[in-house]
Amino acid sequence: MFEVLSRDSESDARYSKLTTNHGAIETPIFMPVATKGTVKTVSPDELKALGAHAVISNSFILYLRPSLDVVGDLHDFMGWDRTIFTDSGGFQMLNPELFVKISAEGITFKSPFTGKNVLLTPELAIEIQNRLNSDVAMILDDCPNYGSEKSRIVDSVARTCDWAKRAKDSFSNSNQLLFAIVQGGIYDDLREKCSKKLVELGFDGYGIGGLSIGEPKESMFRSIDVQIPLLPKEKPRYLMGVGSPYDLFECVARGVDVFDSVFPTRNARHSSVYTHFGHFNLKKSEFLKDKTPIDENCGCYTCQNFTKAYVSHLLKEYETFGMRLATIHNLYFLQDLMLKIRESIRKNQFLELRENYKGIYHN
Repeated sequence: MFEVLSRDSESDARYSKLTTNHGAIETPIFMPVATKGTVKTVSPDELKALGAHAVISNSFILYLRPSLDVVGDLHDFMGWDRTIFTDSGGFQMLNPELFVKISAEGITFKSPFTGKNVLLTPELAIEIQNRLNSDVAMILDDCPNYGSEKSRIVDSVARTCDWAKRAKDSFSNSNQLLFAIVQGGIYDDLREKCSKKLVELGFDGYGIGGLSIGEPKESMFRSIDVQIPLLPKEKPRYLMGVGSPYDLFECVARGVDVFDSVFPTRNARHSSVYTHFGHFNLKKSEFLKDKTPIDENCGCYTCQNFTKAYVSHLLKEYETFGMRLATIHNLYFLQDLMLKIRESIRKNQFLELRENYKGIYHN
């Protein structure tokens, strides 16, 4: 299922292969977010062309609409024959418009579609994902807001561990892998406690949750430094919600294998693009007469066919095609960056590559 193929000699970065029911993926990998069964503005064929081998969808949102009976097998429904991770949807508890309450039983949400309250339990989260037949299912966890009192994080760890056992006991799809999610906030002792319990229960992989939710970068990195040695070396480590170039380099160096984030696609729709010389906002007036590509060193469809002036114009006019072009560029940039990272680990040149980007993308 998971095999470490190469390690960087001067960091904890590792090049590995994760085998799922829909093929093997090389890690470190970045997954575009397909919340409702699609990566916004981009088709499955375009995703493949820009180098994506896995996406992540929100199983709870799909359960609410259009429903499991409509979706059936998620791969067939969205026309994606590569790896799909599904999240339980518990992360939505950080959204005050959706979160109602949490209890030992589960999390109560207000449906964004009907306004009705819906109770999401660990068992229901697993049933939904089993029926969607994704390749990797995630347990329901309790993810408190950053800045919560330590007593709240203590409760979160206890609840997450209890829910993990309930999730594992109800899991029934032999085609899927099941990942737990470690909580503990920025408290080293709680990270350790949660990790030990989840490792004792035994899962196919481990998500690192409760980070990248507003805490200082130094706190996030320190928590990862504490977390990684507590997780099995022979299992994949998945840092949820991280996708900026700087964070990717720093977290790969610490031994993280899998990432996802809405930032690259959301930023693209708001005109912010990544390049080999930094990121910038295409809506700035200076780009309206710029007849060069977004990045002359980029091989994506957008940069091979269109200018900054054209994409800037489309974005200023809120044209969907402009959002598509910016999204294609950002996703290609990150997929190409991850490819370079994997190659650098294999060649034992990762720190050199990280140093090259450090002056461009910094905290």
